[in-house]
Amino acid sequence: MLIFVVAVAAVAAVWLGWRTWPRETGAGSPPAPLAAAFAGSAACAACHAEPAAAWGKSQHARAMQAASGATVRGDFENVEFRHAGTTSRFFRREGRFMVRTDGPGGNLADFEVKFTFGVAPLQQYLLELPGGRLQALSVAWDTERKQWFHLYPGERIGHRDELHWTGRQHNWNFMCADCHSMDVRKNYDGQARAYRTTWKEMTVGCESCHGPGSAHIEWARRGGKGPAAGLTVRLDERRGAGWAIDPHTGSSVRSVPRASEREIEVCAQCHSRRAQFAEGYHAGKRFLDHYSPSLLTAPLYHADGQQREEVYTWGSFLQSRMYARGVTCGDCHEPHSGKLRAARPDSVCLGCHAADRFAVTAHHLHEPGSKGASCVECHMPATNYMVVDPRRDHGFRVPRPDLSATLGTPNACNGCHAERTARWAADAIAAAHGSERKGHQNHAPVLAAARRNHPNAGRLLAALATDAAAPAIARATALRELARDPFPGAALAVQRTAGSSDPLLRLAAAEALEALAPGERIRPGATLLGDSLRAVRMAAGLAMADVPDSALEPAQLDARRSALDEYTTAQQHGSERPESHLNLGLLALRQGRADDAEGHYRAAVALAPDYAPAYVNLADLHRARGSEDAGERVLREGLDRAGASAELWHALGLLHARRRHYDAALAALARAVKIAPENDRYQYVLAVALHDRGRGREAVRVLEEVLRRNPVERDVLIALTKYLSEQGRREAALGHARTLVTLAPDDAALGDLLAALERAR
Repeated sequence: MLIFVVAVAAVAAVWLGWRTWPRETGAGSPPAPLAAAFAGSAACAACHAEPAAAWGKSQHARAMQAASGATVRGDFENVEFRHAGTTSRFFRREGRFMVRTDGPGGNLADFEVKFTFGVAPLQQYLLELPGGRLQALSVAWDTERKQWFHLYPGERIGHRDELHWTGRQHNWNFMCADCHSMDVRKNYDGQARAYRTTWKEMTVGCESCHGPGSAHIEWARRGGKGPAAGLTVRLDERRGAGWAIDPHTGSSVRSVPRASEREIEVCAQCHSRRAQFAEGYHAGKRFLDHYSPSLLTAPLYHADGQQREEVYTWGSFLQSRMYARGVTCGDCHEPHSGKLRAARPDSVCLGCHAADRFAVTAHHLHEPGSKGASCVECHMPATNYMVVDPRRDHGFRVPRPDLSATLGTPNACNGCHAERTARWAADAIAAAHGSERKGHQNHAPVLAAARRNHPNAGRLLAALATDAAAPAIARATALRELARDPFPGAALAVQRTAGSSDPLLRLAAAEALEALAPGERIRPGATLLGDSLRAVRMAAGLAMADVPDSALEPAQLDARRSALDEYTTAQQHGSERPESHLNLGLLALRQGRADDAEGHYRAAVALAPDYAPAYVNLADLHRARGSEDAGERVLREGLDRAGASAELWHALGLLHARRRHYDAALAALARAVKIAPENDRYQYVLAVALHDRGRGREAVRVLEEVLRRNPVERDVLIALTKYLSEQGRREAALGHARTLVTLAPDDAALGDLLAALERAR
């Protein structure tokens, strides 16, 4: 996914003592919705000169600009840059900024820079392709080092790759426009496969955060009388709220609870990892009526919720104690300039956390003034994205090297002390602060268990999903994982969260309906189909799509029909993407419309010949129709067009196995493992195939290799128990069976397996 270069709307702590923020324009009770139009930032500046001047110097104001001598920061003085066999040249022609580089067909061609994208620490350039496409060049300018660099160093990204600058992952119209410009309309024409994208303002303007301003301007023109003020949203959650340090804890307490999410949701539009499914969002509208946010899933986050890929801070912040205590983005960041509320990051922290308690060696265990003594270095470690852009994790978590030792998650201590072990760091912290870890985020073991296919993962996920003390985003993640790996307790977890006041929990509960039997979905599904938020309704509709009509009441049938109409419209919004066509195909198949499903799968392939999931699902559709030959042709077509795809080789191996072409099956399954050696499932399936062909010892070797990487993998442990027992290695088999029972003592099936082995001794 393209990484946005706008300033991060981050959050941390606020100021020392009782400090209340100034009253914001128009603060008060939320007004009725207004039919307002966008007026442009210049109209705002006429009355709001001071915030407009601060905004004008911000990265938001320069998120996207027309290319000119005043906006382009890169060196276009006939400079060449070489990467992976391609030489790109940056030059000027008749006052225009030009790039000669490999184009859509792989051949060198000249392209004009239409717009700059971002301002620091890097600047990208948007080049125009036919069909109204603006594409972000993957060679960018490092504004600190004053040099060109490639966003994928060490990789050869060919013109057929989706990550090539001409590919779908670098398309501005879909990937970037909604955040880098204001009131964007893609205007994609599926027949012509072309865009006529428009915007009200090229960059992130005043109304990107405050909503359309015409009614407010009219209110001011009439003298500014009356309480309504013509505002579409009131960012007044900090009005009248102060923070005072609790002498017992050394940390601040908000004078009044934060009662809404308005400010946070305004920032979340762009500072979250999310999928857009509807246009027309503006500040004041509900986030989940237009976007579906990513949760704490792999590979976006580490198992403990720390950022891994670029996730734009919102998901990290929602895990934090700061968020739970009522902190908002604007408590730490001045919203117009985008700068911190204090000159130094640590000064922001120490505005709410007593220096005599936290800025001392007894707390941070380092020399004063050193990197290790810094609040943000320990509690907000940074990760580099886009090669040169460090982004701090906004989970504000206590460093947990003890989790690193057991789960392999990163920690701030070993980020500096790389030569030492995680156990060394954990022991040092325990010696100074005691062995009890007091961090707010305690969901790491559960989410790690789900990722590792732990024998007890389902039970742990169900418990986390209903744990009111856990961050809602972690609970929602647990619910979503239950949908992937059904557990008998999932039904109760879904029922308990379907009526939650937290929208993320309701959204995840709707998705987790998939884990339930059709009859179990009806009661919570009926509630979720009537939810006030579109994302929740759509998820519930999709999960209820294959519940028989006869099981639903007329009102429930109407609600499901309406939700599925919304879902279909949402997929059509992304019709330039193969994922949308695949999703429509999957829905059609669930509704028994196999021919429609095939049409959607083929549309996905036609749109993106390298999109492996469409080939896999199309081949599976042929299998269901009784034609493995047609399925094999589809998979081989995919391999010809999509290149080295582990997913396609794995699917082909399974197809050969079903047809009893065992040698071909083993070869294809082994190929998938070679391409994706970290995929436990692929190795497990290969081992099963080897065992079934009488190559049991080879199967055991493959499984033991998985176990060295993941010692709690349920299916691998079960298979090893059985295979070793067959080979007469009963003590080794018993060892794995005992491990299974230790990991999941309440699992009767695993207890029976162990008992059977012990009887056979």
